[in-house]
Amino acid sequence: MQPVIDILDSRVAAAMKAATDQTDCAALVKPSANPKFGDYQANGIMALAKNLKINPRELAEKVVKKLNVDDICEIPEIAGPGFINLRLKKEFIAKSMLEINADADNRLAVDQVKKPQNVVVDFSGPNIAKQMHVGHLRSTIIGDAIARMLDFLGHDVVRQNHIGDWGTQFGMLIAYLKQENPEVIKNPDSVHIGDLEQFYKDAKQKSDDDADFNDESRKQVVNLHNHHKETIMVWQHIVDESRKHYQPIYDRLSVDLHKENERGESFYADRLADVVKALQKQNLAEESDGAICVFSEGFKNKEGQPLPFIIQKTDGAFLYATTDLAAIHYRINELKAKRIIYVTDARQKLHFQMLFAVTKAAGWAGDDVKLEHVTFGTVLGEDGKPLKTRSGENVKLKELLDEAVSRARGVVEAKNPELSEKEKENIANTVGIGAIKYADYSNNRESDYVFSFDKMLAMEGNTAPYMQYAFARIKSIERKAADKGVDIEKDLKGLKKLNLTDDAELDLGKHILRYAEAIEIAAAECRPNYLTTYLYELSQKFSTFYTSCPVLVAENEQRPTRLLLCKLTEKTIQHGLTKLLGIEVVEKM
Repeated sequence: MQPVIDILDSRVAAAMKAATDQTDCAALVKPSANPKFGDYQANGIMALAKNLKINPRELAEKVVKKLNVDDICEIPEIAGPGFINLRLKKEFIAKSMLEINADADNRLAVDQVKKPQNVVVDFSGPNIAKQMHVGHLRSTIIGDAIARMLDFLGHDVVRQNHIGDWGTQFGMLIAYLKQENPEVIKNPDSVHIGDLEQFYKDAKQKSDDDADFNDESRKQVVNLHNHHKETIMVWQHIVDESRKHYQPIYDRLSVDLHKENERGESFYADRLADVVKALQKQNLAEESDGAICVFSEGFKNKEGQPLPFIIQKTDGAFLYATTDLAAIHYRINELKAKRIIYVTDARQKLHFQMLFAVTKAAGWAGDDVKLEHVTFGTVLGEDGKPLKTRSGENVKLKELLDEAVSRARGVVEAKNPELSEKEKENIANTVGIGAIKYADYSNNRESDYVFSFDKMLAMEGNTAPYMQYAFARIKSIERKAADKGVDIEKDLKGLKKLNLTDDAELDLGKHILRYAEAIEIAAAECRPNYLTTYLYELSQKFSTFYTSCPVLVAENEQRPTRLLLCKLTEKTIQHGLTKLLGIEVVEKM
């Protein structure tokens, strides 16, 4: 089922074209800010009238005469200087609810895109031999939500986890592991790195204190680049051990990242020299103070001098910029990506602007390839500063999740002590992890936000527990129905006509209809908060509906309609949370 807003936009644009013989007509249909003016409003008349130098209200009248929306809307109304207000018909809402219900266990009648694209989403990017910390949270879950939404809409999504698994620090790590645990050479599986953080710190400390160790580290770097068998084996073991630490984090967060999604820096190591040569051959890269740089037009430093994008240092070493260029070339030419989305914090904005500029200048990305840097702000503590431990270190992501689950367990114990241990554990995990994810999603991703367990776990407001409770509440209605002998399946089976009479019923029905719109815009703009806002408003409208419209004690001609609205609300909340945001729901809270 095509989103209503898209149908109306298309029809208003066609009417504008018919009324003016203009080919470029933007209807600009938007949901109405105030329901008393209708459900949708077409705002494109003023711009078109200005271009044609005619009165916008007169143009609106001509457009309305050409507009055919009788099957969807009441008679269109002209407001102000030329807005066209559109109000959905009850019959259309009822018909649409039945269509959605027919597909309730599948896609809730949300259409897939007509022209799917190959889309690469680059997100998370943990560093090998270091534990994931709170700084990895936003990229990991925002990237996952973007990938989920695009995948649901029918795009061919390739998730890419660009892990930091190459570079000079690996010489240090390999040398340390070989010296401290020499058995790793003969039997890698016998050596386990229980504490990644301590392992890295110990290796770094030895590097700082021991000149001979530094010589060995440099030797291991050379061996690594030359693919020395023994060195590569130890390196691979460090990578595999690190995965044992970050994969469980992904699993707890219900993030769809696995080994097959990894394309670490090591993957591109043998491509870097060719990237430099290719840019030199095109006269895009040049030597500057011994380094190889690209000077893209429009980038200057504080002194107004051209800003270099350095791709090879004076000592011949390559940089992150070189790796990113190799990655983007691979994604366009081998993965055939038409849209590439990088999900990183806003501090990397300049780097990606320059990366995209070089990619375009080299001709690797034509006009048919969209390159996007999806930025996000910082997670702050309640003191307004970046969230840290008392000792000033980054908060480990595992510890943060553990704390969330522990606090959620306390809430469950206080509110529902009669639940079984298994139920309490399940609810605590679902609510605790969901609270962290939802709190992040519900904020504008470009803004910093204050991390507060109390706010995240609150049962009121735009929080995961509130949304999960709304779902559980509807499930409780189903259980009550069964206790009263009401057979919901029988009431809804073969339902071909709805009886929408109450304003709360209509309001809820209209909002359910907008689910596809919410997904469409959230995916297009990579903003999960558009989806959380929709879901929160849906739960609010359901609450109003449930308060004013009795369900189980409703008259026989009214009860199936209200049961259907309950069912579609439940299915939509569950789909939005679980399928698109990776947040589980529970049937009891």
